[in-house]
Amino acid sequence: MRLNKYIIGSLLVLSIVFNGCISNSFEEVNTVSQLHINRVSQMPNLPKPFKIIDFNTLAKQYDEKVYDANQTGEYWPLIWKDNSKKNVAQETFGIYTAMGDVRQGTENYDGIFHESLATIGSVLGASLVGIDKSNQGGENYVSMLQNYFNSETKWDIIMNNTCPEVAQLGGGYARDWWYDVYPNLMYYAVADFYPSIQGNDAILKSIADKFYEANKVLNGNYSFSYFDYASMEAKKSWICTQQDVAAGHAMVLYAAYQKFKDPKYLEGAKSSLEALLNQQDNYFYEILMPFGAYVAARLNAEEGTNYNFSKVLDWTFDGDSSCREGWGVIVDNWNGYDVSGIVGSTTHNGGFGFLMNTYDTMWPLVPMVRYDQRYASTIGKWMLNAANTSRLFYPNEIPDEHQTIPEEKKHTKGVIAYEGLIKKAHYPQYEHIKAPVAIGDGMHWNAKNPKVSQFSVYGSGHVGIAGAIISKTSVENILQLDLLATDFYKNKAFPSYLYFNPNASLKKVGITIGAQKVDVYDTTKRAFIAKNVSGDFTFEITAENASVLVFVPANAKISIKEGKLYGDDTVIDYRYELN
Repeated sequence: MRLNKYIIGSLLVLSIVFNGCISNSFEEVNTVSQLHINRVSQMPNLPKPFKIIDFNTLAKQYDEKVYDANQTGEYWPLIWKDNSKKNVAQETFGIYTAMGDVRQGTENYDGIFHESLATIGSVLGASLVGIDKSNQGGENYVSMLQNYFNSETKWDIIMNNTCPEVAQLGGGYARDWWYDVYPNLMYYAVADFYPSIQGNDAILKSIADKFYEANKVLNGNYSFSYFDYASMEAKKSWICTQQDVAAGHAMVLYAAYQKFKDPKYLEGAKSSLEALLNQQDNYFYEILMPFGAYVAARLNAEEGTNYNFSKVLDWTFDGDSSCREGWGVIVDNWNGYDVSGIVGSTTHNGGFGFLMNTYDTMWPLVPMVRYDQRYASTIGKWMLNAANTSRLFYPNEIPDEHQTIPEEKKHTKGVIAYEGLIKKAHYPQYEHIKAPVAIGDGMHWNAKNPKVSQFSVYGSGHVGIAGAIISKTSVENILQLDLLATDFYKNKAFPSYLYFNPNASLKKVGITIGAQKVDVYDTTKRAFIAKNVSGDFTFEITAENASVLVFVPANAKISIKEGKLYGDDTVIDYRYELN
């Protein structure tokens, strides 16, 4: 039992707190040992050149411009109405995948070809930064997403297109497993913001039932290119096998369990996760792998399991995928630019990172720390690098000489980024550009696509993930990372934040708590570090270490149940009595 240490630590803190500041004399008698991800350890503590942009404001500006059908200018507007009424008898909408994409818009395929990566992704991003997408300018964009529920194909899940046949004609990937599974993760996340949308619960249950049954059919073997959710058959194609889809199934099924409380979904989540954990080799394909780490950490914390998921984190970062050569997280410096932290190929032309993948990897890995604070330092360090490098995708944030089409950046209106960042351009006309090279693959999807198709509307729409998670503190390179922002279908929780100090010396960090009096608990120390504080608050982080602060109401009753520390009936620390 650690209750005695908690009481002693609290009394000690009370004796040294003054005006919300903590003395360095606090004795860290119960500090949580940190676990590390090898590839993150190779990243710089202080990436250069350093700048953290305002992702939250950028997300709001993206929504304001991209969802405005009255925007003028070449290649604008980027949104259109689709009246084909596929799957659901209602009007829906499309957003361009890339600027100027000739496959899309009202004049191509009757406006049917649009991707949920752009529409659901941008609705999620906007919702994360506080925009109500169910009632915006008289439109309910949340309800309109239901057209991606592919009932006409009998798959009865959310897919990347409302009509896969048209998507194939347009060059979309209809039989690529992650494209069929990932939209369901996004849809579940959006639905958590809007629980009263009519018809949503039936769709969410259908998705969960399909994934549950698919996992039973697969019976631990996910060595397939895709799964036919109509005939319930696993199949192979020219695309490599995507075993990390097990993580996607687990993510959706655990969310379904939290929402509907049907124990079969918990059973399915565990079974899907175990299929991932039982794999011997790395099959990280696009984006799903890191969700396995989040689900494992959460199951351990909430359901009493004991999954060792360290290899899932290694598989996410290492770049040694047996499915997609080099797929992982880049660790490098290109001509004086630290580009570590971005997600993509670590080998293609020296490294090729993608904006959407980087934003979307933040989604599961940051809240994972709430359930397992042993990863606080390594995730904090990765996030510092990822956030710093992410700005280089934006044409207004990277010098013109490192862009393929700087002369076209006016068309982005400051809210659309390049799709990727590469060491050596893979188009001959751009091979002379020195790394890092801001570039995109729109011209690869269709030879008729204009140069501006290198600007990624779909990837830029996911900026709200970073915008909801990342805030600044009084110390330029110490970020405040919101552990609850992307922790969907969570149980009751107190405000919780991760801070990582990358500096070689102790830093005093100033933040704002709010008007309510709170007791500040640090899960990395397993102790309260301040009592009865509000407003501006200053705390200390030692060199190259992290703090995970939980703001507990000052009048909460503190207790220990089954190894967890509670404030009233809300968990403060899931690992209070664990090593």
